[in-house]
Amino acid sequence: MTGTHAGARPGHRTGRSLAWRVGTPVVALLSGSLLAVSAANSDGTDLRPGRYTDLAGLVEAEANDFQDVEDRLTELTAEVDRLGARVSDRGVNLARAEAAELRDPAGLTPRQGPGLRITMQDAPDELVDEAIELNKNVEPEERIKLNRFVVHQQDIQAVVNALWAGGATAVTIAGQRIISTTGIKCRGPVVQLQGVPYSQPFVIEAVGDQTALLDAIDGDDLVSGYRTDSANSQIGIGWSLETRDVVTAPAYDGVLDVQYARPLRD
Repeated sequence: MTGTHAGARPGHRTGRSLAWRVGTPVVALLSGSLLAVSAANSDGTDLRPGRYTDLAGLVEAEANDFQDVEDRLTELTAEVDRLGARVSDRGVNLARAEAAELRDPAGLTPRQGPGLRITMQDAPDELVDEAIELNKNVEPEERIKLNRFVVHQQDIQAVVNALWAGGATAVTIAGQRIISTTGIKCRGPVVQLQGVPYSQPFVIEAVGDQTALLDAIDGDDLVSGYRTDSANSQIGIGWSLETRDVVTAPAYDGVLDVQYARPLRD
């Protein structure tokens, strides 16, 4: 028994040693081949590109894509207008005259005059960090809500609505004309207008009587709540208001079609 057992172990070691001597070069060769194939296929680029980490770059890319589409829309609109100008009868001429009268109140003509400029932006990161640490050491009812450090969609809408209520003849956000069908949507730290993202700070301008506009801003409860948080040194959300001798609002040149929901039929 002893002799048989002793003779089996050397053979077992020899087999494993031979497998390692043959297998190791083969694995190394295959690994090198895979690296060579990856390098050739990638052509010097990343085969698994990461997601956008540069928010400004993403915003700019999406804005450029939208601008290309909008330029094409402008070309097609001009062509439609050119072809439509060839049609002339009494009904068409009356419709054109009515449309011309409505262009200014609809925001389709530029406006310029005295007004206000309001700038809004999220609170500094350091104040958010301080609030998080503070909330760890106080009772739940004494904690500062972290959503108060962020500019929300409703905050921007509240300012715009107050300006309309104050008699503004034109309002812009990030230089883009706001009309009755404009959708204001916040997605993360950017605001979207007609599908185009704009990064902070959010600059809102209005053309109109300055005294009336200021009174409207001061008298709006939603805007007052935001301004209270801005004055709070623990929150410090961004707010700046200044009068301007000249505010320029370009004509709205986006899509005018209105889409709405339709009930499903049985």
